[in-house]
Amino acid sequence: MPELRPWRAARPHVMRIVNAVLPRLAGGAATVRPRVARLVRAVKPQLARLPGPGTARTWQVTAGAATAGLALAAGVVTAAGPWDANGQRTAERDRAAALERAGGADHGGDSGTASEDLRPAPSAAPVLTGLGGTASAADTKDTSDSTGAKGTGKALADVLGPLLDAPALGGSHTAVVVDAATGKRLYGTGADKALTPASTTKIATAVAALSTLGPDHRLTTRAVLEPGSRKLVLVGGGDPTLTARKNPDGWAGLRTLAADTAKALRARGVHEVTLSYDTSLYSGPDLHPIGVNDNLARVSALMADEGRADATTSGPAPRVPDPAAGAARTFADLLGKAGVKTTAPGPAKATGRAAALASVASPPLSALVERMLTDSDNDIAEALARQTAVATGGRADFDGGARAIAAQLTKLGLPTAGSVFHDGSGLNRDDRLTANLLTALLAKAASPGRPDLRPVLTGLPVAGFTGTLSDRYANGAAGVVRAKTGTLTGVNSLAGTVADRDGRLLAFAFLASDTTNAVEAQAALDATATALADCGC
Repeated sequence: MPELRPWRAARPHVMRIVNAVLPRLAGGAATVRPRVARLVRAVKPQLARLPGPGTARTWQVTAGAATAGLALAAGVVTAAGPWDANGQRTAERDRAAALERAGGADHGGDSGTASEDLRPAPSAAPVLTGLGGTASAADTKDTSDSTGAKGTGKALADVLGPLLDAPALGGSHTAVVVDAATGKRLYGTGADKALTPASTTKIATAVAALSTLGPDHRLTTRAVLEPGSRKLVLVGGGDPTLTARKNPDGWAGLRTLAADTAKALRARGVHEVTLSYDTSLYSGPDLHPIGVNDNLARVSALMADEGRADATTSGPAPRVPDPAAGAARTFADLLGKAGVKTTAPGPAKATGRAAALASVASPPLSALVERMLTDSDNDIAEALARQTAVATGGRADFDGGARAIAAQLTKLGLPTAGSVFHDGSGLNRDDRLTANLLTALLAKAASPGRPDLRPVLTGLPVAGFTGTLSDRYANGAAGVVRAKTGTLTGVNSLAGTVADRDGRLLAFAFLASDTTNAVEAQAALDATATALADCGC
């Protein structure tokens, strides 16, 4: 069969994209192959909708194939990773560079045409608006239209209403959908009704921490020596990602800190110390109101591996009774192996005169936010709430962190009316948020004027691929929906972004209370988000 003319025209551009991403994909082929297979299954329905050669014009075939192909390529890149520290995948940058920003005006040098006699063909509209760019051509229409025409709130209501009325979503639910580029509401039911948000609270925590501290802020753990003594103090900086593992994998390493501290002590001729640890950065009770729980360690300014008592790195796990004491004991053991003898560590506050010996810093806050959202990490969430309180002069405890989050969101001009915060993780059942606030947070994070908040979007789990959505959306919208999940007994929520059929980026929030079956409620929320992806409303 002869090669299709549209493919011949598009082939040089497609090959540049392929050549750009292949080196990144080759090393991780074995890892991503199952995810790519899932994505192919997800894209097949899009391909099936393409018009046949007898009914479509050349440009329609080309645009349709390009859209499906770019969706597949974007999904492969998403599966391949990895994240850079600033939240942008290296492979995505290479792909963007390969496009050369020339669009339809660039036909290559071997077309055989006289360029001075021809006008350049128009470029196809982007599948998604760049988060740092302007709105796409598919701008939101007036939501007051009641005819059900495309682009109206009535059309969305016809699609979402029956899905949100599913019995699995319990007796009380709310929903809001907005155009992420403009923040304009496209659909809403119970928009200002505050319900228990569960872990979607972490979106608010992320926005508050990033806007207060900045995406480049790092959390530092220090070892200091009191003057005129051999009293060594391990000072916690509130970094829950500090790790004692042999391979820190880019996070701050307690082994590195111990090795550098031992080297500095030997340089001073010190081979034996009295070891203490300082957790004074945080105050108040360290045990969450839910009590001892595998979902969260006692909140301390000093901990290693989130106080986990096993080798896990995410999800529920048994926790050590005292994370600070456990980290200090591990530090003492590491110093001993490096030739420095220590006493059994005990709590003590370092003085302002203590000399710094060594320190290790976390990755930038942007990376912590992404990990928190992707894995729904409660330990990071509570740490970021306290860090926000510290930065704003508040008390670094549960109540102080909650007040700091609420104050910062109000300062940003977000609709906080009706919202109540009691923690940063959403584990507290007395938390209350509105769907209106959640979508406003997502729209703020998508704003071209707030690149500092972009990790809120890049950290959202990808349907069918990452984090808490890795095993969901097998039957649709895989790789298209990105959303934060929320689950407590009787509570299910979902808030995130999705691209509809017209390429418009939508932000949505669905909150449901009084649910009786978590699996069925999750499936109902997933079906609603999938309908958004498939809707040209």
